[in-house]
Amino acid sequence: MRCFLPLLVGIVACEAPEHRRDPVGSAGEWVAEDADWTAPADDDTSTATDPDDTTGTTPTDTGTSDFDLCFQDIAGPDPGPNYDQFGPTIGSHCSGTNHQDITGIERVVFLGDSVTVGTLPTVHTDYYRNKLAHGIATQFGLVHPGVLWETVNMIDGVTLVQESGDFASCAEWGARTDDLVRDGDQLLDCFPPTKRDQNTLVIITIGGNDLQNLTEGFIEGKDEAELWAETESAMELYREAIEELTAPGLFPNGISVIATNLYEYTDGTGDVRSCAGAALAGMENVNDPALEDMVIWSMEEYMSVAVDTGTDMLFLLENFCGHGYKRNDPTGRCYRGPDADLWFDLTCIHPNPTGHQVIADMFTDVILE
Repeated sequence: MRCFLPLLVGIVACEAPEHRRDPVGSAGEWVAEDADWTAPADDDTSTATDPDDTTGTTPTDTGTSDFDLCFQDIAGPDPGPNYDQFGPTIGSHCSGTNHQDITGIERVVFLGDSVTVGTLPTVHTDYYRNKLAHGIATQFGLVHPGVLWETVNMIDGVTLVQESGDFASCAEWGARTDDLVRDGDQLLDCFPPTKRDQNTLVIITIGGNDLQNLTEGFIEGKDEAELWAETESAMELYREAIEELTAPGLFPNGISVIATNLYEYTDGTGDVRSCAGAALAGMENVNDPALEDMVIWSMEEYMSVAVDTGTDMLFLLENFCGHGYKRNDPTGRCYRGPDADLWFDLTCIHPNPTGHQVIADMFTDVILE
């Protein structure tokens, strides 16, 4: 069985300034501030499991992989990314993979785009970045970040201060994968040599703005070969960034990396005008199958990079599916019932406070298992 993963044509960029499903076995709703951060933290450095260990995706007696078991409620006949080909180890929580043993963290760095920075109308106290940071600080005995770090500079689309306590953020509104290692140099800015002796945890959301550029290319009628080249370049830059971070010896006391895949607000329908904000902005549906091929390939690349580098990937797309603007359509392939909450805000592309809480919970799951 293959899980259908929706076409991500609904993700658009913030202009500058910018620019879950519940875990299997979960007893009720997870809340980051109430999550079990009491697991003992030791001084061992963070280590990745063997990327060749595919025990996490060994089919069950029914022939169904762990990934498909996690998301069988949104499975369907339509083709989607084939994650199982890479042999990932899936976390028992279904929030993401489980390739790393994350312990002894001394510094935490947030990279990426506006999902991580935070945007209005959500207030800064509800941003996943801030909720997660305080949970991590409590778990690992770190110095908590201050309110200036929690708050966004609405002119430049970054945090008011880059460093606070044992936390840093180089994320920015509108960031693309080239902002990690080329144009924006988030890696260079957030990892000075004087900080690399600390056991570091890196949290990343990136790729939505690259996808928006791709979608606009189809709307503008760009050549398919040119669009494939842009897609491959974006994912090559992403791979380059993760490989640089995990290069042997760069962080002698350990580094752990968790990045998300990409979500979308149409719940697998591709109806980008289902959100009033997108409709008012004149967003158009793109029906060219080549776009779906490029998106599926990109999603598989996120997993390929995670497995190859021994880092982890969050299943943001899969868990948010059914909590977008088509969540009440009972014919939808991600329909989760009449009581499913909306996890997106009125901009269509950013999480609302509930969505931010879910993202914080998912990162928490991957960190603690």
